[in-house]
Amino acid sequence: MEVFGYRKLIAYQKAKEVVKHTYKLLKKFPAEERYAMSDQLRRASVSITSNIAEGINRYSVKDKSHFIEMSYGSLMEVSSQFEIAEELGYITAEERLSMDQLIEEVARLLSGLQKTYKPSTD
Repeated sequence: MEVFGYRKLIAYQKAKEVVKHTYKLLKKFPAEERYAMSDQLRRASVSITSNIAEGINRYSVKDKSHFIEMSYGSLMEVSSQFEIAEELGYITAEERLSMDQLIEEVARLLSGLQKTYKPSTD
């Protein structure tokens, strides 16, 4: 098993785009959100990539599957918080839509990755 094999995964590469886009959008948030929503969004977005990396390097299929599920959960957390950020006026509808499109792509990729860890029912 290659130690850094996760870096080759499209799901990981696209998840890094979520992180970078998150950090870019957070620059628009008000200062009072620095230790609240901004901090939570940073942690949740980085958690997506971290869980992919950790999960892929686990030996058991059950562990791999668990970490991909955790990554998906963090992805949905980011989605939810950007929806709220839009409603609070921190980002525009266009910015949220752009993030939603990226999140949907990562969600599909994670779902596909998750399917590789499910036992076949043939």
